[in-house]
Amino acid sequence: MTTIAVLGAGKIGESLLSGLLKAGRAPADLLFTERFPNRAAELSETYGITHVSVADAVRRADVIVVAVKPQDIEPLLDEVAPNLPSGKLVVSLCAGLPTSLFERRLPEGTAVVRVMPNTPMLVGEAMSAISAGSCATDADLELVEELLGSVGKVVRVPESQQDAVTALSGSGPAYFFYLVEAMIDAGILLGIPRATAADLIVQSAVGAAAMLREGGGHPVMLREAVTSPAGTTIAGIRELEKHGVRAALIDAIEAARDRSVELGAAHEDRD
Repeated sequence: MTTIAVLGAGKIGESLLSGLLKAGRAPADLLFTERFPNRAAELSETYGITHVSVADAVRRADVIVVAVKPQDIEPLLDEVAPNLPSGKLVVSLCAGLPTSLFERRLPEGTAVVRVMPNTPMLVGEAMSAISAGSCATDADLELVEELLGSVGKVVRVPESQQDAVTALSGSGPAYFFYLVEAMIDAGILLGIPRATAADLIVQSAVGAAAMLREGGGHPVMLREAVTSPAGTTIAGIRELEKHGVRAALIDAIEAARDRSVELGAAHEDRD
């Protein structure tokens, strides 16, 4: 069996470990690193997975999953590089960081796969986009697809699209949460208790997402099916258009894309 080490057991790292266990991976085939001792002890007790040092993780594992925040990548690579044997697969879950950064810092020929997941990984409904570095093979991508398939859906994209993916699906859940928050507040304004408003909106969101995923048609068609002539929905849609909500969302996603580019560029000149 392939041994997998997750470097950084935050929410995304823990979610991946949990998903791999649910998919049938044995705890003995998983390792993790965590800089906070209390957190490490908690995870080991919860999942039965061994906590190790970074040096031990990269020496013992076949696949090294990097799940730290982008600002923490440089010191981590300082630990990984001198201890990483040849033939290991490195999988980056770090937003905005290109495969070239890892290839430059790690031993020559290291296979790197870049992944942009999102937080629905916590409930097994992640959307992950993967891209191969210059040394990664189709077999490497297939292995990453298998691993991430345990916590959601996976698509392959050219790395040139990863900054856009980061803005669209990586940050996407936050936009949905923002809209749901606003809709719940509107329900309260209209006299509905908060708990009831939350139930109404959350279930509406779940149902709408299911209709989109299960082939209910293009979102325009689904929206038009709810929008009767001179009805309540079109009155609401008119206000959304009047306030530029569509344009604001597009601008927000462009801004997130630009920030992803900046995160990667910040590391381009470092060695």
